[in-house]
Amino acid sequence: MKAALFVELGRIVLDEKPVPEVGANDALIRITTTTICGTDIHILKGEYPVEKGLTIGHEPVGIIEKLGSNVRGYKEGERVIAGAICPSGYSNACLDGLASQDGQSAAHGLKPMGGLRFGNTIDGSQAEYLLVPDATANLSQVTDALTDEQVLMCPDIMSTGFAGAESGNIKIGDTVAVFSQGPIGLCATAGAKLRGATTIIAVETVPKRIEMSKRIGADIVVDFGAGDPVDEIMHITQGRGVDVAIEALGLQSTFESCLRILKPGGTLSCLGVYSEDLTIPLDAFHTGLGDNRIVTSLCPGGKERMRRLMNVIASERFDFRPPITHHFDLEQIEDAYELFANQRDGVLKIAITP
Repeated sequence: MKAALFVELGRIVLDEKPVPEVGANDALIRITTTTICGTDIHILKGEYPVEKGLTIGHEPVGIIEKLGSNVRGYKEGERVIAGAICPSGYSNACLDGLASQDGQSAAHGLKPMGGLRFGNTIDGSQAEYLLVPDATANLSQVTDALTDEQVLMCPDIMSTGFAGAESGNIKIGDTVAVFSQGPIGLCATAGAKLRGATTIIAVETVPKRIEMSKRIGADIVVDFGAGDPVDEIMHITQGRGVDVAIEALGLQSTFESCLRILKPGGTLSCLGVYSEDLTIPLDAFHTGLGDNRIVTSLCPGGKERMRRLMNVIASERFDFRPPITHHFDLEQIEDAYELFANQRDGVLKIAITP
């Protein structure tokens, strides 16, 4: 089969690889649609280490090609998705209520991406076929009413964005700021709206992203290209600060800005993948006496999470047309990486079809 492989720093290439063997607890799915994620760009740049020769990608939609003998509740030929995080259901992490961290092992150590397996510790979805481990716990059927592109957001970016709102414990009537309106930031904005926030401030400067953030739930957009967003947000909140700030870019500057706009007792919910050490300024942290919370989230996975996310899409509670701006064949994956890595042509999300 054809697959996109990490071969060295700065190079992900299309090559040939054997179709995976199916174990008793596995499922083989034929990929119909996948995409490129910001984490893949961290891998490409060497900011997050993976083994050479690994197939990249963790956002799969496909058709069940073959089921292992122990897999129950599914049929070959069904259309399914699987989350980027594939919890087994019986690991220490799962039984401790942290299914997103399942996948740690002595072989891999405490890797910073926790339970992210696809394109991290096992072969991923930018290929013609994908092997899904612990398939009974991780496959989720897709109804005919939903398209591939609609559910393509569920395996990672929607689950991650919503997790940022959930971890922030947003309450009805809260004021929330979301820094960056890339795909995950947009999903965090949508999640904040679903959680009951009544003033959602999006921070962005790219016109297409500003437009989409307003459509998806942002009440106010602060253009960080036009001035200091901290000053503007403190003005908007009349000096009170926000109840929850969600950081969805992964930079020191946005992390620090989120701290500076928190009310005393507010929560900073981090979704960005940080490639360098972070520094906490003493004044922004209220000298450690402000009753503030800093929380991090890795996208929850598993079939129940995927089912719930697809229910949100099907309910049409908000105008969530997928932020897919470009389409490429798998044969063009190297061109797609070049476009996405350099954020050209207004790209938000790319659909890849084998």
